[in-house]
Amino acid sequence: MLRIRYVALCAAIIAAAAPALAAEKARRTARAQSAAASETREPKLIAILKSDAPPADKAMACKRLAIYGGKDSVPALAALLPDAALSSWARIALEAIPDPSADEALRQAMGKLQGRLLIGVINSIAVRRDAKASGGLVARLKDADAEVVSAAAVALGRIGNDQAAIALQETLTEGPASARGAAAQGCVLCAERLLSEGKRAEAVKLYDLVRKADVPKQRILEATRGAILARQSAGVPLLVEQLRSADKSLFALGLSTARELSGREVTDAVAAELSRAAPERQALLILALADRGDTAALPAVLQAAKSGPKEVRIVAMRVLRQLGNASYVPVLLEAAMEANEELSQTAAAVLADLPGKDVDDDLAVRLQKAQGKARQVLIQLAGRRRIAAAAGALLKAADDPDGQIRCAALTALGSTVEFRDLPILIGRVAHPPETPEEVKAAEEALRAACQRMPDREACAERLVAATSGASVPAQCKLLEVLSLVGGAKALEALGAAAKGPGPEVQDTASRLLGEWMSVDAAPVLLDLAKSAADAKYQTRAVRGYIRLARQFTMPDQQRAEMCRTALGIAKRDAERKLVLEVVARYPSIEMLRLAVEAAKTPSLKTDAASASLAIAEKIGGSADVQKLLAQVGHEPVKVEIIKAEYGAGATQKDVTEILRRRVRGLPLIVLPTSNYNSAFGGDPAPNVVKQLKIQYRINGKAAEASFPENAAIVLPVPK
Repeated sequence: MLRIRYVALCAAIIAAAAPALAAEKARRTARAQSAAASETREPKLIAILKSDAPPADKAMACKRLAIYGGKDSVPALAALLPDAALSSWARIALEAIPDPSADEALRQAMGKLQGRLLIGVINSIAVRRDAKASGGLVARLKDADAEVVSAAAVALGRIGNDQAAIALQETLTEGPASARGAAAQGCVLCAERLLSEGKRAEAVKLYDLVRKADVPKQRILEATRGAILARQSAGVPLLVEQLRSADKSLFALGLSTARELSGREVTDAVAAELSRAAPERQALLILALADRGDTAALPAVLQAAKSGPKEVRIVAMRVLRQLGNASYVPVLLEAAMEANEELSQTAAAVLADLPGKDVDDDLAVRLQKAQGKARQVLIQLAGRRRIAAAAGALLKAADDPDGQIRCAALTALGSTVEFRDLPILIGRVAHPPETPEEVKAAEEALRAACQRMPDREACAERLVAATSGASVPAQCKLLEVLSLVGGAKALEALGAAAKGPGPEVQDTASRLLGEWMSVDAAPVLLDLAKSAADAKYQTRAVRGYIRLARQFTMPDQQRAEMCRTALGIAKRDAERKLVLEVVARYPSIEMLRLAVEAAKTPSLKTDAASASLAIAEKIGGSADVQKLLAQVGHEPVKVEIIKAEYGAGATQKDVTEILRRRVRGLPLIVLPTSNYNSAFGGDPAPNVVKQLKIQYRINGKAAEASFPENAAIVLPVPK
């Protein structure tokens, strides 16, 4: 038994390790393939560099050597460094080759080149951080070319060893004025490297040296930031100094650094500056505190939200959304009741978004005792936050003597009422109150509530029950809500109402059925199309039925059957032509048969012929297709476009070649889009009705035809 368990355990371990083993095997295979590729490709690429190949070919070879190159490529690449056209391409490869010979090649070139080529080599040394190049770079700090000095200083900064640091400090303090800016940049880079290695004291020394030097302001800003961060908590006084600076750049630096430096001391220092700063700076300080995410800042932010300039209070309240909790509800509620609209709206919005169930519970308790404006604000908040615990107080407020309170409560109930209390809202719509405002609020609340209900059939059942005793206008409103709820019961009720007594209810129900958003309505619409007493409602039902076939996803056979049915029940050509549009939109052999059948009706012949051609264009010209096309007079033909113009009056655009490319052996030309302007590459005469004029031959016989803008292009066959 123990042996069996041991074997099973081993098998489980092996199975668990299988994905990792497979991944490692794949990595080894990839490395082996890469090495093999390098062995075969590198010699060929080196040969290109040594040949008389065009510069473009050599540049591409350099680029590939950055991937496949190794030690053997270095001599050929180094030989290109003095070449103005290929030096930068060679450096791309040298920077990537992981062999010390690449460093040696760049160091040697640094001693021989001048100007832009020298600068490029120094930049590559900086990328590779070659410490052995430090001596040569130090010498270049005294170069006559200021750009060379700058490149050398940056390279030394990236290398960041002791030799580099000493040379940069000397140049910064004792070198010519023209070199100090570059030396400052190098010092900052060197300090960053020291800081990354944990050498904080050395980094602080370099940062302080730069920020006190006579160098460009950008360098001072960089060094000041570094000096603060390197000091950590001891850098807070220097941070505060920037926050108090009259210089906007230094103040902005203080704000950004306050977001980077961690620690409670930083939060306290920034919060303390709120009381000292000018209003325009207070808002920025509050935002910095918010970005720190430290709840220790809350008392200061709360105080700012209570008093001070409007703009500062608004910012502080918005920050409370990020940092606040239920303990700050009173402050925000007080602001939400202020006369200033911007302040009150901001406070209400923050209260609506403030996270936490404890906030919901606090607001629900306050609502039970609130009076006056506070009550109205709390009612609105209960709705916006969807506080279910407030439903009882909202139901009570819905009967308040104050009309505004009633309206607010009804609106809030739309977001909070539960199924058991839904009849209260239904009753307000079935037996509406007197004021138009309250009627509107009740209707909107019922829509919102019903769409939230998890059991739509139970919801529909209650709505249907309410229609029996309601007035005609109220019945229509309830039917509209039923259409939003959807489901079998709602559909059945709308179907019955569309055939019931009363033209107003019939009109509403038939309209809603025509707008139904699922194929489930097809049988109900079909029944209404056959049995409605008024031709208006029959037509509406037919159009609704056709819309379902056009818009919704369904099996091809079902769609074809619906189109066949619609052609059979439609009494007007207008609806039959709508069916033919659906037939052409969903091409199949079955749809082609429908189009051919419809062509037997004289008034539909042209549209049916156009639809049949459009279908044939998309499904291909099989024997069955050709046979069906022949029934509507579409034998295979030879179509030649002689000339085609699109436009208006004297403004015409030649579209002959575009149409020639669309000819397929049928008298139908299908464009890539139904919009002529798009298909023909622009509008030749904007804001003017245009025509497409075509001169053509079919089977050798010449003819002409004109088509209004965006019409289907079916060429009449000459006799």
